[in-house]
Amino acid sequence: MKRLLKSLAVLLLLALGTIGYTQVMLRTGSGTPPPMAPADQQADAIHVDKSDRLLTLLRDGEPIRIYDISMGGNPEGHKRQEGDERTPVGTYAIDWRNENSVAHLSLHISYPNADDIAQAEARGVSPGGNIMIHGILNGWGALGPLQTYWNWTNGCIAVTNTEMREIWSLVPNGTPITIED
Repeated sequence: MKRLLKSLAVLLLLALGTIGYTQVMLRTGSGTPPPMAPADQQADAIHVDKSDRLLTLLRDGEPIRIYDISMGGNPEGHKRQEGDERTPVGTYAIDWRNENSVAHLSLHISYPNADDIAQAEARGVSPGGNIMIHGILNGWGALGPLQTYWNWTNGCIAVTNTEMREIWSLVPNGTPITIED
């Protein structure tokens, strides 16, 4: 009985420690971002293939890096409204970056565009927004590549934290991103 109680106490302490650490990380952000790579090494386009779950960085039409990704919990089809857990389909751009994200670094995708807004308004719903390429939620980085075994975001594109640091350094603001089903 004592052994069981000790085991339960250890598990409780580990759980509380994990929850506490995660809460601190969510409030403090991702930390210092890496420097940008030299311009001649940066991507000039991004391609996302949702069906193959791959994000490819391109330079002059040639792949320079390929990453396995996770997406929204309902990945098929175009994002139509806030809360549908879909990753949009179409051509957008990386228009800003957040080093204090709740996930390890994030690059904002310019969704929704004018068409997305008009279609959502016609249905009387919000198109949603804040679609990002990001790392793993702060405090959970140890999951590493395990995070690609399921689609867990709310419509964003997720990679490992190490990959996100590389993407951050290789993708300048203004880079076009094409997302296909």
